[in-house]
Formats: sequence, C-alpha cells, structure tokens
Amino acid sequence: MKDQKWYLKPNVVIEPLIERWYAWSHLISPATAAMNIVGRHLKIMNSYIRSPEIHAAAVMNPKMLGGPFMDYKEKRGQEVKALRDATLVKQARSIQLAEAMVALDKMLKSEAKGFSLEVLYEKVPDILKGYVELVYDLNNQPSFRVFEALLYESEYYDPSLQSIALWVTDNDERPFCLSTARLDEPHVLHLNIPFNHEGIDALSRMKRTPGSIDEIAVLLGVQEDERQLFDTFFTMQEHPVYSKYEGEYVRMRYFGHACILIETKDLSILVDPLISYYGYESGVAHYSDIDLPDVIDYVLITHNHQDHILFETLLPLRHKIRNIIVPRTNSGALQDPNLKLAFNYAGFENVIEIDEMEKIRFGNCVIRGLPFTGEHSDLNVKAKTCYHVAIEAFTFLFMADSRVVEARLYEHVHRIIGDVEVIFLGMECDGAPLTWLYGPLLTEEMPRDKDQSRRLAGSDYEKGIRLVDIFNPREVYVYAMGQEPWLEFISTVRYTEASNPIIQSDKLVADCKDRGLIAERLYGEKELLYSYTHAVQS
Repeated sequence: MKDQKWYLKPNVVIEPLIERWYAWSHLISPATAAMNIVGRHLKIMNSYIRSPEIHAAAVMNPKMLGGPFMDYKEKRGQEVKALRDATLVKQARSIQLAEAMVALDKMLKSEAKGFSLEVLYEKVPDILKGYVELVYDLNNQPSFRVFEALLYESEYYDPSLQSIALWVTDNDERPFCLSTARLDEPHVLHLNIPFNHEGIDALSRMKRTPGSIDEIAVLLGVQEDERQLFDTFFTMQEHPVYSKYEGEYVRMRYFGHACILIETKDLSILVDPLISYYGYESGVAHYSDIDLPDVIDYVLITHNHQDHILFETLLPLRHKIRNIIVPRTNSGALQDPNLKLAFNYAGFENVIEIDEMEKIRFGNCVIRGLPFTGEHSDLNVKAKTCYHVAIEAFTFLFMADSRVVEARLYEHVHRIIGDVEVIFLGMECDGAPLTWLYGPLLTEEMPRDKDQSRRLAGSDYEKGIRLVDIFNPREVYVYAMGQEPWLEFISTVRYTEASNPIIQSDKLVADCKDRGLIAERLYGEKELLYSYTHAVQS
C-alpha cells in the first residue's frame, strides 16, 4: 500500500464531537457549552441511567421526536454511566462555571434594585470574577454579559475534549444528535484531535485528490490496532470529477434545507452549508459534495442554529473555503455567542463579520446583510442576518427562517435595496418552543404556557406573502423546511399533508402562481440558470 494512492470514500462521515456529544456551535463557546453540559447532557444521561426503558419507548413514538431521549438499539446503561462519570471529572470546571452563572443571576435578581452595581462585584462568584460585566437595561432590569474572548483563552475552553468520529454511512438514519451521545461502536473510529487539526483538511482533500493511507494515518495519530478499520475508509476508485461552471449565466443549485450554491464562471457563494453524502442508494435525488466547486469564495451563515451551522459539513470543506461571512455580535449574552470566535477556534481563519445593511463588494457581486426578525423565541439575539446578493443586475434575497413580525421593517429595507428577482423563505411556521433549544441557558424554569407561546417559528402564509407584496419578486422559493431525510437527525421534522407548515407554504406557493410568479417549495435538489441582465431584459 506504500506506493498506492487512495481516495477517501464518498460516504465516510467526519463527525465532530465534544466529549462524545455532537458538536454544534453552542458546545464550542465556553459559556453556552457549560450551560448545555449541566442543563442538557447531564440531565439526559442521568435520566437514561435511571430508566433506559423510558428512553427506548419514547424514541419509538413519533410525537416524541427531538425530545430529551437517548436513542440506542440496545441498553447502554453502563456505558452512559461511564460517560456521565467521565463528564463530571473532565468537565468539572465547566460545570462549576455553569453553577456560578446561575448563582450570579440569582444574586442580581435579589440584590440589584436600580442602584449602582459596582458594590455587587465583590459578590460575583470567584471563578467568574474578571469574566463578566454587570449591567442594567434601561428599565433597571439587571443582567450580566460575559467577556467571551477571555473565556476562550481560559481553562474553560478545552480543545482536548474535541474529537472526530469516522465511519461509513449507507443511509440517512441517525439518532437525534442533541440528545444521543456517540458511544463506542465497532464500525466507528474515534480520533482524539481538536477541530483545528491540519489532518482534518488533509483527510478531506483525499475525496478529490488521492494520497497515501500510511501518511494520513500518521498525521491523524491512528494507532496500529486501529489501522484495519481505518483502511476500510478508503478506495482506489476515482470519484466523479467536479466540472467547474464556465457558463455565461448565474447558476443556482439547491442542496437541501437552507443550503444554496450560487455560481458564475468567476465566483461561488454557498449559503448555510449542509451537504448530504453520496455513494449509497437514496430515495431522494440530491446534490452532494461532488457537486461543490474546488474553491468556494464565500460561505454565508444566516444564524446560529444547529441546522444552519453544521460543523460536520464545514470542517471537511474548510480547506476550500476562502471566506466565511457571519452576522456580527459582541453582546456577551448567553443566548448570543460570538460566531467569529467559534469559527476561529474551530480552525477557520478567514471569518468576516457583517452588520445589518452593511455591504461587502467583490468583482461584480455585492453581498448585503439585512435585518432578521423572529424565529428566536423573542430572545435578544444579534447573531442573525438575512442576505441580499446582487450579481450585476440580478438579485437574490435569502430570508432564512425570518418571521415577518413587522412588515414595515422590510418596507424600509425595500426603500433602500428596491425589488428583487428571487426570494428564498423558510416557512417552518409552528416551530419548537423556546426551551427545546435555549432551555439549558435559562436560569429559572420557564412556565409551560409562556414556553409554548414563544416559538422557534418562521413565517406563515400571511407573513410570507407580505414579503412578496413588498419586494415584487419574479420567483419565490420556500426552503429550510427540514424535510429531506438527511436532515432528520438534526431537525426531527416529519411533515404530512395536514401539517400546518405544509398547508401554509402550499397556500403561499399557490397564491404566487396565481399572480403569474414562479413558485415552489424546494425539496431534494434544484438547478436554475439566470441571465445577469434578466432584470433589464424582462
């Protein structure tokens, strides 16, 4: 094998983990990671240890999809207990950090009554001193903000807990990633390397460029007794070659969920990357990473949710991404971690922050950040943006999961940017309650009635059609619905024709068609070509 060149198989999963839990952005930032360890991981593991039967029954019930239940084919109580015990030791400082933040919040609610907060700094838990600022809002409601950059440079950020799981998938089925830890399996190889390790880039390149298994094994630290499994991840069969787009048009390709690739002969823009695998039978036609260009000029991230920032997709693409654009925030609020820091510490050095209404120009393209309202359960989250992309005269509007809670906002935006050619809008209009995602960050229990009223919801028909009225597009596409089978492990969505998001999006599509517009709810894959001067010629 020394002189032979090998490709990484196309269906090898490079799965990032933190202490065996699926690595999403809230597990990278030290403050949100600490709260999730205590408020999610330990709670779920303790529950499973007490009664694995309840978990086994719950995951068989479709109504419980996405709930706090570990999904294993057989009882794994002893292994979960071992993971829980290891967590208590390895992440003891993070657990203490979470407990300190809860204690600090309780102290502020008890003692901050509108007078100067300076005298309360001596009552800040010792491990938080120097890492937080005490603040009021304009109504004298006390809170604190964390100095997130300092926490990354402290003992509370521990890259030794990061690892990569390598395994071959032959289907799209996986347990819900936020509630099921990755335990040892005979077909899974765990590499204890941090996310910024150069070996991840070298391994990922081998999907396109063959290399030496021996050399990559040394670089990744693969042990001799792991080589037999490691070697099965490679093939001598050459993969399909990507053909660079050289046409005279703007090409749009839909990869599923909110992932859109915009290409011209001179540039490529990838929005909210979430790429499925190939190399196995699938009932849904779809693009995969063989359909991505060798160089991605700009990746656009709309917001900080686990179905829009997927490190499982992004880490293997890191070597080909020139720039990542993320919404700017430095709020220091627990619910609003800084995305630039998270990407930087995950090994991405080319991260650009963008503000609302700010423009980034390159060549014949302008990318502008736009306000993104709703879908965050009324929390004060700044790390979210919609995008207006103009390639010469042709314009796209990527609205992600924005809920149009006040249409006049976008009337103001329209006054500045004018009509657009194409709108992409998420219409998961029911959404999970606040605690489903943000529950671990809360320092007090949320009453059920309030929790149910504050949803992670996108636009319904009435709200979505207002965008159509305002921006006068020629084409309207509903996307980001989480329907594709390779999304279920992260979104837990299973719609029927009677589901409200389907009813609402069908109504919007029908209305748009009645107006003579091109409209569709996207699913699987889609390709469209646009003339640069479409807006002028039509």
